[in-house]
Amino acid sequence: MFKSDRSRLFDHLAKAMGDGPTLDAMRAVPRERFVPVRLRSQAYKNKPLPIGNGQTISQPQMVAWAADALELAGDEYVLEVGAGSGYQAAVIAALLPEGRVVATERIPELAAMATGNLAKCGVGNVQVVQTGPGLGAPELGPFDAILVSASALQVPEALLSQLKPGGRMVIPVGAGQYQNLTRVRVEADGVKIEELGPCSYVPLLGEGAWQTLP
Repeated sequence: MFKSDRSRLFDHLAKAMGDGPTLDAMRAVPRERFVPVRLRSQAYKNKPLPIGNGQTISQPQMVAWAADALELAGDEYVLEVGAGSGYQAAVIAALLPEGRVVATERIPELAAMATGNLAKCGVGNVQVVQTGPGLGAPELGPFDAILVSASALQVPEALLSQLKPGGRMVIPVGAGQYQNLTRVRVEADGVKIEELGPCSYVPLLGEGAWQTLP
């Protein structure tokens, strides 16, 4: 059912960003298991899809780009903020044969969806945590890397404080429909910020981010 779409998608991604571990991880994760049943015929289109509660599963190219930007070696302890249906966390987990992921989600229905999807796909190194108004999971940190799957007006201090020295965070930063995918490094001489390019994500809600939809 998905063979031709999968082939076209991964051919496109390989040309756009080069082949390698990130695309191998994405090939290992069945995206159709993370989208609503009614949209499964579109699972391998290179576009975001709605998953309910005003949220989306990100465009495959953006999932690949964000995961690649984390520069994972395979043994890290990673936080994802905004689990959604669990797809991005599953891709990160596939890049971590000796590591693990904590994926936080503020919407109860999506936290349950992500937990179920990951279990059905046999992903054992992801812990989904439903959160309140705070960002991240400070009680479970610190983390080697953080991926934020929603946009903030600026890099939240609450998440920076959950990074280990030498850690990095990838987060969409900016107001409006389009933002900049940004990589933040915590180095001995301070925090270094690198803008990677334009992107478009739903807003990050919570203390230190958008309090309500902009």
